[in-house]
Amino acid sequence: MTGIDDIADSIKRSKITSGMPIKIVAIDGHGGSGKSTLAVKLAKELDAEVIHTDDFASWDNPTNWWPQLQDQVLEPIKQGAKTLSYKPSSWAPDHYPEPVKDQPVTPIMILEGVSSTRKEFRPYLSYAIWVEAPKGVCIARGLERDGEDMREQWEQWWADEEKYIAEHKPQEYANQIVSGE
Repeated sequence: MTGIDDIADSIKRSKITSGMPIKIVAIDGHGGSGKSTLAVKLAKELDAEVIHTDDFASWDNPTNWWPQLQDQVLEPIKQGAKTLSYKPSSWAPDHYPEPVKDQPVTPIMILEGVSSTRKEFRPYLSYAIWVEAPKGVCIARGLERDGEDMREQWEQWWADEEKYIAEHKPQEYANQIVSGE
């Protein structure tokens, strides 16, 4: 992976998107590619808050959740919100995540997750990173986290991600491509 300092410097030098009061940096890539790890490191380096697309996606809605994130996060930021509040999605019938309440809007916000550089979000983004990792690595990481009994869901998730990638071409849009290995 490119050095965190180098990535952070590139982000600091990037321009704020017209009409936005802050910089939003998207970190996209397949599930298990290393997006969250990179987001945590960059957030520390940039004193940034992180918004996870996993708070909006779910196993049964891997990529079409975007209107909720746009309405509950991106538009409020554009309108000058100082804090964000939203209810994360449930990934399982017995999973009831706590609502996000009063998350500070910082001068740089990181939008981390699968399809975070989708075409609909690009008018809000100042910088985009694609995290590249082979399928075998991504699926192995996902199964390590979620358990072997989730293999079928991970294989379907990968297929859904491939459709998103074919349509939105996030690697071509990215300002920077980094290795997640």
